Amino acid sequence: MRHPILLALCAAGALGLSACDRSIDKDAIDKEFAEVNAIDGSGLNSLMLTAGDPDEAVAYFQRAEGIEPGRIDLMRGLAKSLVRAKRSTEAVSAWQRVTAHEASTAEDSVEYADALIRNNEWPRAEEVLNAVPPTHETYQRYRLEAMIADGNKEWNKADSFYEIAVGLTTKPAPVLNNWGYSKLTRGDYAGAEKLFYETLRHDGSMFTAKNNLVLARGAQGNYTLPVLQMTQTERAELLNTLGLAAVKSGDVEIGKGLLRNAIETHPQHFESAATALAALEG
Repeated sequence: MRHPILLALCAAGALGLSACDRSIDKDAIDKEFAEVNAIDGSGLNSLMLTAGDPDEAVAYFQRAEGIEPGRIDLMRGLAKSLVRAKRSTEAVSAWQRVTAHEASTAEDSVEYADALIRNNEWPRAEEVLNAVPPTHETYQRYRLEAMIADGNKEWNKADSFYEIAVGLTTKPAPVLNNWGYSKLTRGDYAGAEKLFYETLRHDGSMFTAKNNLVLARGAQGNYTLPVLQMTQTERAELLNTLGLAAVKSGDVEIGKGLLRNAIETHPQHFESAATALAALEG
């Protein structure tokens, strides 16, 4: 039996030679490619899913699946890569193929529902999730269930699903931020503020949560910036958000002052704040 490293080197040598010797046919190259893939197992596949350009990963898995059609790990790799590349329509088709495979799992269906949501196909996503066995309890499943309940304005169900999802992950910041935004859209500003603080406790660098927190405070008539770690640019942007929130609430003069502060704070020209202030003063 040949040593795996020697086999890999032989395969690599054959591939390198093909650039110079055009007499080598494509079938031979494909065979060597398949051998390299078999040696590497899931290692190279995992690397392609987490590193590098998403479109390159798509091309890799398309070629690998063409050589070994029907391998569900390669089909999953292609579907995940299409999601990473933000090619939503293609991702939906790819996940549909995965879920039709005899070796597909409940988690594949959850990933299919996620792709449908990314492609703005909410009713289909709900149908797919409803078919997932209730015993399949994962963070991803409940995160999507919460989002769908939000879209249906089923607030109690949404809160329940968000709470379960938070308990099923060690990195709850994204789902806490979504939950807070849900509360914000419902008009529960105090509840939203609490959740945004909780989000930032887990991930203090999430600017979206900082901005949402300022919106929740502004909606309650609180126009002071929260005590948070922030860069000078972030501070200017948050002051701008707070100023616009004040104007929306009818506190125009306070809003103008906040916009002026934002312009003075920003290390560069803050065009959007300057434009807003000019419109108010004009």
